[in-house]
Amino acid sequence: METMANKLSLKLLIDHKAHKILFAEASKDVVDFLFGLLLLPIGSIVNLLTKERMVGCIGTIYKSLEQLDVTYLCSSQSRTTLLSPPISETTFLLPSALPCTTKKLYGHCGGYFTEISGTKCPACRMAMTTELQQVNPGSVVRQREVGEGYVKGVVTYTVMDDLTVVPMSTISSITLLNKFHVKGLGSLEEKVVKLGLEEGLELLKASLQSKNVLSDVFLGKKVSQGNVTV
Repeated sequence: METMANKLSLKLLIDHKAHKILFAEASKDVVDFLFGLLLLPIGSIVNLLTKERMVGCIGTIYKSLEQLDVTYLCSSQSRTTLLSPPISETTFLLPSALPCTTKKLYGHCGGYFTEISGTKCPACRMAMTTELQQVNPGSVVRQREVGEGYVKGVVTYTVMDDLTVVPMSTISSITLLNKFHVKGLGSLEEKVVKLGLEEGLELLKASLQSKNVLSDVFLGKKVSQGNVTV
């Protein structure tokens, strides 16, 4: 969580008169984080937010499968796959901050592998019980150096309250102020908010139920002083 908070931040433009965040300035890392949410399987979203915090009935489906007796399942592995689907390391570009679940794979002679330990190898007929080690494709820092992720880092991005993302420019900022009918600058305040794990999960939750995500997350509740810089 500390690592995430040190790396990601949003510069918010707040209209205190309207009690609303007009828009935010965001770096490549923040936009990669937001776009990476599209890769999350539903089961992983429920797992991250917990059943109790989910809106609608997906949490109920999750709980039903969680509580279903194993005698009714084709395999226990299928329940694990549905309740905790693998999350790609690059989904958030923050593997140290958010959980990343991966399947265990087993082999014996190198030609075949299985998810179920003890399965006989078709080649040598021996039980495949040796857990295979997955290779880390590279650190987040290295990925950014070679230009991976989802968007380019040569520009700053504007993130709207409803999480619309567009490249930022001086003209677009002025246009936005006119769009929101801002007459004076006295009610406006800039505030830099650092994103930690808690804020990331709140953004995910709010994005599923609101059109005013930034305002709901950063104005709807008090953000700790440790995560906000004025």
